[in-house]
Amino acid sequence: MLKQYIEAGKITGTHGIRGEMRLDTWSDSPDFMTGFKTLYLNADGTEKWAKVTCRPHKNVAIVKVGGIDTIEQAEKFRGKIVYISRKDAKLPKDKYFVQDLLGCTVFDADDGKVYGEISDVSKTGANDVWHIKNGEKEYLIPVIDDVVINVDVADNKIEIRPLKGIFDDED
Repeated sequence: MLKQYIEAGKITGTHGIRGEMRLDTWSDSPDFMTGFKTLYLNADGTEKWAKVTCRPHKNVAIVKVGGIDTIEQAEKFRGKIVYISRKDAKLPKDKYFVQDLLGCTVFDADDGKVYGEISDVSKTGANDVWHIKNGEKEYLIPVIDDVVINVDVADNKIEIRPLKGIFDDED
């Protein structure tokens, strides 16, 4: 089941003296956060920040929240995980939240063989790499069009056509 509130990043410090905070975003770019007017401080959405503005700054987002106007007030949130609501997020086609991929079962697109479950996602620069766990073994799959055939996070199912040799030790 897809979570309603998704981890978006972590407050790593303050920025300036007017209550702005540095958010280390867990998205492809800090630009993603600029569209959110509400952020949440817990996974069930019961604690929220309204009147939020975000702007990208180098590799982080600078967050300003209404009512937090001093460096001392902002400092209290250092280390806090920040969440977004899924309904507020607009993802392009074929983009997914990492949290939605974790735990998905990976199948062979041609014969239905189960390879394991996604346990982690690494950013490499050129493309992401999915870590597929099968018992004690872990396999690394490049997230490229030739390999990933279908992703259905709602059904917890991913179909791949692996590169030759990746799963050869399974037989």
